[in-house]
Amino acid sequence: QVQLLESGGGLVQAGDSLRLSCAASGRTFSSTTLGWFRQTPGKEREFVAAITWSGSSTGYADALKGRFSISRDNDKNTVYLQMNSLKPEDTAVYYCAAIKEYRSFWYRAARFYDYWGQGTQVSVSS
Repeated sequence: QVQLLESGGGLVQAGDSLRLSCAASGRTFSSTTLGWFRQTPGKEREFVAAITWSGSSTGYADALKGRFSISRDNDKNTVYLQMNSLKPEDTAVYYCAAIKEYRSFWYRAARFYDYWGQGTQVSVSS
């Protein structure tokens, strides 16, 4: 079992940066693939980024490449999402997710992730 707790969201202006954190508890954190997703009202949860257990492989939504960066610190049981040059369309609830079984790769589809945090709101004003 893995419990996930996101933090770092807030209200910022367009062009600002934010770093989200996701603190995980559970004995298998270091071997899990982790991902970030986001969701706005009335829309499906959208893939943002993912990272394998070692951090050697990362993936991003095409539209976010170059602005967002995912990283993890297995010693701290934490995964991060650095978001730069934020735009109003980045406004969403951001969720951290983890895959239960060991995987050497990452997935874009939310259905592959077993554990989810409660989310943190990111609001970007124009």
